[in-house]
Amino acid sequence: MLTLAIANRLIEAALAEGHKRNLQPLTVAVLDAGGHVIALQREDGASLLRPQIATAKAWGTLGFGFGGRELARRATANPTFFNMLIELSDGKMAPVQGGVIIRDAAGAVLGAVGITGDLSTQDEACALAGVAAVGLIADAGAEA
Repeated sequence: MLTLAIANRLIEAALAEGHKRNLQPLTVAVLDAGGHVIALQREDGASLLRPQIATAKAWGTLGFGFGGRELARRATANPTFFNMLIELSDGKMAPVQGGVIIRDAAGAVLGAVGITGDLSTQDEACALAGVAAVGLIADAGAEA
């Protein structure tokens, strides 16, 4: 189960990775398997829409069952379909890197994390670090 305590530790580790990489201010959203926000933190200086973007990155991965890297690849290959999906979801999904599914050791989906604030590849790296720090499995989608 993905608890508030675990979500907060994940966020702390993800933000620490961002500081280590000297990234722009990040916003991190952790969602449960049903797409509900468990925890969200926005660093000082993060821009206005970052909470919505972080949540949309995570939410989209849950809706499709694979990470943002694969979601972005598919959106690039089929933009009309993904534009329709974004509209149908009332803008709740962002098919870009930085959204990562959180799995347990057996592969079950526990939730997702979405990070925004820097380049999407850097956002994803922080998400991967955060998930690893709490001993869970990160699913970013297709291999880099």
